[in-house]
Amino acid sequence: MIPHIHARTFGSGPRPALAIHCSLGHSGVWRGLAQSMGDGLTLHAYDLPNHGKSGDWDGQGVMHDTATAMALKVMDDIGTEPIDIIGHSFGATVALRLAIEHAPRVRSVAMYEPVYFAPIIADDPDFGPNYKRDTADFDAAIDASDTEAAARAFNRAWAEGPAWDDIPAQSRAYMVDRIHFVRHSAPFLIDDSAGLLAPGRFEQATMPALLMGGATSRWAAPVNNAIARRLPRVTSHVFDGVGHMGPITHPDAVAQVWHTFLNAV
Repeated sequence: MIPHIHARTFGSGPRPALAIHCSLGHSGVWRGLAQSMGDGLTLHAYDLPNHGKSGDWDGQGVMHDTATAMALKVMDDIGTEPIDIIGHSFGATVALRLAIEHAPRVRSVAMYEPVYFAPIIADDPDFGPNYKRDTADFDAAIDASDTEAAARAFNRAWAEGPAWDDIPAQSRAYMVDRIHFVRHSAPFLIDDSAGLLAPGRFEQATMPALLMGGATSRWAAPVNNAIARRLPRVTSHVFDGVGHMGPITHPDAVAQVWHTFLNAV
């Protein structure tokens, strides 16, 4: 079952695009980037399951399947023509999956640090154990049902900005309430539940692709590179002095690169 989908639009330009936010975010985080893009786009953004004002995943099957089905429903509502897609972190993994599984519907795909670890795990036998070691405190907290400690660990690993205790209480509570979403992401992100690594799957994404990352990000370079090696038509860009949360912390810079990419599509 697809849960209730809350979506919003930014701008009213002639070119439709779909934006998919990161874990523990919501569709409103695209406002800054949308404003920087100017009047050429209508940017459609939706809240992932368990986020914002969308409904919750029902716990059946694989959560990533539900997030992807929600994206497809939003695309159906936009129209029948191929559209441009941009995604950030978890949202970028949904964008990548749409580009592979539904290529005729995707005009171009832009991804900022998709956290799809399966390709680099397949390429580098050391990556998986190192990643597991680096995220051990998060896993231990989740296993102990200490959601606040898990959210604190997740924020420390991925976010830039204020320390956990300096984040407003309402924002901390939002992340704590949704932190199990990260654990439920693993079947796709780690184990490739959709089988995208099977021979010939990545080759289906024949549209122009843009992979972006921040130079200060912890795992961005090897993950982006592993994905780039598999995409037929990919351009890559690294932002100096920017981390994993680039679309939120540096929306103007990300918008400029995406705008240039779209102009060439």
